[in-house]
Amino acid sequence: MDPDVTAFDWFALAPELTLLATALIVLVVEPFLGPARTKWVNPVAVVGVLATLVWVVLLAVDGTDRSSFGEMFVVDAYALLFKVFFLGTALFVLLLSYRYFQEIRTYQGEYYFLVLSAFLGMLLMPSARDLVMVFIALELVSVPGFVMAGLRKFDLRSNEGAMKFFLIGVLSVAVLLFGLSIVYGYTGTTNLAGIAEGLAGLEDEPLVLASMLFVIVGFGFKISAVPFHFWAPDTYEGSPIPVTAFLSVASKAAGFAGLLQVCFVAFEPLADVWAPVLGVIAVLTMTLGNLTALQQRNIVRLFAFSSVAHAGYMIVPFGLVRPGEADVNSQAFTAVLLYLLAYSVMNIGAFAVVTAVARRHPGRQTSDYAGLGQRSPGLATALTMFLLSLGGVPPLVGLWAKFFVFTAAVNAGTAFTYFLAAAVVVNSVIAMFYYLSIARTMWMDAPAVPDPIRPGLALNFTIAALAVVALAVGIYPEAFAGFADASTLIAAGP
Repeated sequence: MDPDVTAFDWFALAPELTLLATALIVLVVEPFLGPARTKWVNPVAVVGVLATLVWVVLLAVDGTDRSSFGEMFVVDAYALLFKVFFLGTALFVLLLSYRYFQEIRTYQGEYYFLVLSAFLGMLLMPSARDLVMVFIALELVSVPGFVMAGLRKFDLRSNEGAMKFFLIGVLSVAVLLFGLSIVYGYTGTTNLAGIAEGLAGLEDEPLVLASMLFVIVGFGFKISAVPFHFWAPDTYEGSPIPVTAFLSVASKAAGFAGLLQVCFVAFEPLADVWAPVLGVIAVLTMTLGNLTALQQRNIVRLFAFSSVAHAGYMIVPFGLVRPGEADVNSQAFTAVLLYLLAYSVMNIGAFAVVTAVARRHPGRQTSDYAGLGQRSPGLATALTMFLLSLGGVPPLVGLWAKFFVFTAAVNAGTAFTYFLAAAVVVNSVIAMFYYLSIARTMWMDAPAVPDPIRPGLALNFTIAALAVVALAVGIYPEAFAGFADASTLIAAGP
């Protein structure tokens, strides 16, 4: 008898229900606060995220794997790790948002409702063990992003970026659904493990191979992989900076969480077909992203192409997957997971500094950072740390992120994986040119405006906390690598 899809575990769903309640509260309460008190919407959202995090911790302490809706929704160590990651990211995004939306004094309730709704989708993603749940979670992340990208509705760049994001997002959904429907037609199930069983032995079916290509293309838009990345620079530039941080980190991570489960579980039996394709996409993504970033003079567009390049690094382990080889697949899975964790620290930290500087220099040009080391040495030091970490310089967390990807590629032991490892090294060197260029501007150029920049308590805390994490984990990587234990739950496939 099939599991009862209507049955659910209240305890397992407590984090999602708490975050949903918080989203509804901020939407309903904000109109009654009045213009002078709308700033309290942000603390309410923060409290709701903290309450959600408490439920996740209680589930972790309980230590029991739980499921609901006929095992479409599963809470295990892998899911809990990603939930903690997403909720931590949510806290930092909310802290970034406080000063920005307090100053413009508008869109408070709508914005925080959209942010929390998107993070609700992110909480669902790692627990999804069914294509239907994966799709629902992915769209719950994407749709609020379309609206948030266009919140600066009187800014033509914001309108353009939001429209591109929306149109490309709709196209990616159509392609993804088409691929998933073919997979369902061949396997007769939407369960990820069931799909893996159904696909075994179908490597000679052209339509099956085409369906996997459609699914990869659909996710490629979500993670801004080349050649599906062209929406990212305009969308990042036109969005409010907290939204840009959200799109570059949280939204991308949700896409990778879904792609991890689809590729490493459902499509694992046919990895010989799709893994080389993703390996080539990884090289193209990191190379084009870095080379284009070299040409940028707008700091947000530079980080947009940097984000594209980092997506390439994270795609490299997908090119290592082999059918039935648990050790190789587990190491590849771990490399993606750890890179996601490190990337979130580095990139949100960088955007926190950009948020602080943009208050004084709304043009967001790299020249705005001239003499920042003299004006605000604390901000300049933190941004330098984040830039060096993104480049992979020791002793910062970014070094270990790239090291795990490089090691996984080398240990896979084929000519193609050696090529991928070499591509990671070469592109890391290319990236250092534009990261160091910003650092040189901050420390060696004369400031155009002598006044110091005062970010405020929330931004100062965010920047300091992320800088400490980037340095501490770089010095003590054993704590970082310990997060990989959860990956063994699904890395080996069904």
